[in-house]
Amino acid sequence: MANDVEEVQNLQKAYTAIRAEIAKVIVGQDAIVEQLLISLVARGHCMLVGVPGLAKTLLIRTLAEVLDLTFNRIQFTPDLMPSDITGTEVIEDNMSTGEKMFRFVKGPVFANIVLADEINRTPPKTQAALLESMQEHHVTAAGHTYPLPDPFFVLATQNPIEQEGTYPLPEAQLDRFMFNLWLDYPSFAEEVQIVKQTTAGFVPTLSKVLNGSQIIDAQHLVRRVPVADNVVEYAVRLVGMTRPASAGAAPFAKEFIAYGAGPRASQYLILGAKTRAVLHGRFTPDVEDVRAIALPVLRHRIVTNFNAESENVSPQEIVRRLLEAA
Repeated sequence: MANDVEEVQNLQKAYTAIRAEIAKVIVGQDAIVEQLLISLVARGHCMLVGVPGLAKTLLIRTLAEVLDLTFNRIQFTPDLMPSDITGTEVIEDNMSTGEKMFRFVKGPVFANIVLADEINRTPPKTQAALLESMQEHHVTAAGHTYPLPDPFFVLATQNPIEQEGTYPLPEAQLDRFMFNLWLDYPSFAEEVQIVKQTTAGFVPTLSKVLNGSQIIDAQHLVRRVPVADNVVEYAVRLVGMTRPASAGAAPFAKEFIAYGAGPRASQYLILGAKTRAVLHGRFTPDVEDVRAIALPVLRHRIVTNFNAESENVSPQEIVRRLLEAA
């Protein structure tokens, strides 16, 4: 226990240092940076939604550099094949025997942090290859299994504007992402700072704060964090309120929701709350930690019905009302 207390304190210091390093490159987006780190330490994956030009790639690349992790970016296109992501077998000559043999060439998914850019631009078969890797943490080719590096963290992006020729991820696939994060435009003051920084010749030097093995230790630490029963019950009750057919459903849930969130939402609420508490130097989460991450956990797990669409009620609005009612 004494070791865990020390680990929590060390992790809080590292978290503060990581935030400071990222702030050298990224202006603002504090909530997004926090949620990315929560997801990484909780062993989750993230869906990032935002218009082009909001520095999504730069943010993830900076995060990988500060954490001393390998990083690959995959640009998803309509002609991308599953093997373009996972890797492929090539035939080559064995110089000692003269025989031909197969050798597996690893694809870009073999990295600690993988940015899947515009995942909805590629057909379902290719999407499934990435999603399977996320779930299984390995790639299978020609009967052989190749483990992916640890830690393994996937960030998929979607452009909310251009929907022509896209393949939207079905709800069952979206459920595999711990968080759905929406990047917003910067404020006026932030945009002024961004323009000043990016149009000058100065290139900041980033320090490496953590490495892969330390992140794995932090992931194990989060699993050991105790949670009070009332916090678990609050999370489960909040998720139950999204299910229109359940006894605990909120009245407006019955009016606006077709399908609510599943048990994975409850699991991620508690895992995220535990991680947030530890990153802030606390030894156990409270209800406020659950409330703080409820929106990114729940908004992509709520399927609205025709009433919601006709009255322009979004999943975000539903989550906000759930938190008021809970």
